[in-house]
Amino acid sequence: TLARRAYRRPVTGDDLEALMSFYERGRSTGTFEDGIELALRRILASPQFLVRVEREPVDLVRGASYRITDLELASRLSFFLWSSIPDDELIDVASQGRLSDPAVLEHQARRMLADARSSSLVTNFAQQWLYLRNLSTTAPAQDVFPDWDNELRDGFARETELLFESILREDRNVVDLLTADYTFLNERLAKHYGIPHIYGSHFRRVPLGPDLDYRRGLLGQGSFLSVTWVQNNRTSPVKRGIWVLENVLGTPPPEPPPNVPALEETGDGAGRELSLREQMTLHRSSPACAGCHRIMDPIGFALENLSADAQWRTMDGGAGGTSIDAAVELYDGTAVNGPVGLREALLKYAPQFVRTVTEKLMTYGLGRGVEYFDMPVVRAIVRDAERNNYRLSSIVLGIVQSAPFQMRTKVDDSVTGVVDSAPVGRWRDAVAQ
Repeated sequence: TLARRAYRRPVTGDDLEALMSFYERGRSTGTFEDGIELALRRILASPQFLVRVEREPVDLVRGASYRITDLELASRLSFFLWSSIPDDELIDVASQGRLSDPAVLEHQARRMLADARSSSLVTNFAQQWLYLRNLSTTAPAQDVFPDWDNELRDGFARETELLFESILREDRNVVDLLTADYTFLNERLAKHYGIPHIYGSHFRRVPLGPDLDYRRGLLGQGSFLSVTWVQNNRTSPVKRGIWVLENVLGTPPPEPPPNVPALEETGDGAGRELSLREQMTLHRSSPACAGCHRIMDPIGFALENLSADAQWRTMDGGAGGTSIDAAVELYDGTAVNGPVGLREALLKYAPQFVRTVTEKLMTYGLGRGVEYFDMPVVRAIVRDAERNNYRLSSIVLGIVQSAPFQMRTKVDDSVTGVVDSAPVGRWRDAVAQ
């Protein structure tokens, strides 16, 4: 039973013979437990346990596409949705050759999404996509942000994870990640946000009324706002703009040119300290910087009312600082003023956001980046999901049922078996078909 789970397939007589030889060797010089221990050590040291093996057919030429076996598909599915091994039911279905049946595959995927183990999809995927892992290295100065500590950092991450999990469990429209009129808070995080009447350490769902409209969705959460600060304890309109371009619109800016001049931290020559926005205006007056900053900066400036530790503010630098001007014109000509206006402007690009989520999920599920030849599949998944109100399950099922998820390309005529830690390969032939 243990070998079946460890190898993620039915065991053969040769498998058991090898394990029993180790058991007998341990038993001959010790107790029953010593024999079992040595057999367990053999399982845990086996390449079949340590890596996922997807063997290439011998009779295919290099570059030919082929469908992986049902047992290999079962491992791909379980590591995608559970970050773990297939359970007994999934192995049974795969060993019977039924998992490649579209109806059976959909049933198994829905069953696994409904299982509590799919929470690993929330934590692992959200941490990678939304940079939640960067929170562990985010540490603003205590004299500037005295409320900051590990508990607050963990609360920021948990709030975002629970929002994503609610989208998954309730099978909601993925655009709700930007617009949800609720969030998840405990007493510590609610107090930090200035939201009253929340008590206790446990997180619970909290509705966001009109006075907290700026907190709706990912753009109002501390996880995003605090990973986009810079080392001198100020917000970074550039980092926030890049984050939105990459993770909401799916249009990351190009790399900055070499020898970019530093952001001015000086006054105006008459003794007046410049606001951050004025400093940025000077910075992008350079022709080398202007092109990209025209796209990134307005997004970040619209969020300036939210500080580096996600609190609402009207002054940059405290009571004696400079007033914040969050009125901007986005690159497409839309005039917005503050976080709420920015969110509403981004909703015009909701299909683009859905495409971005699909690309990120596919990257996570395949274990490789999405390439140009994958884009017909991505667009098809988004079109199909639109007919189902962009529900998260539609996107997940679209990925699971796609050619990139179920197929590989033979990479070398001389190789008859390939050992991978994640599925890789090119799918142009499959997409064309």
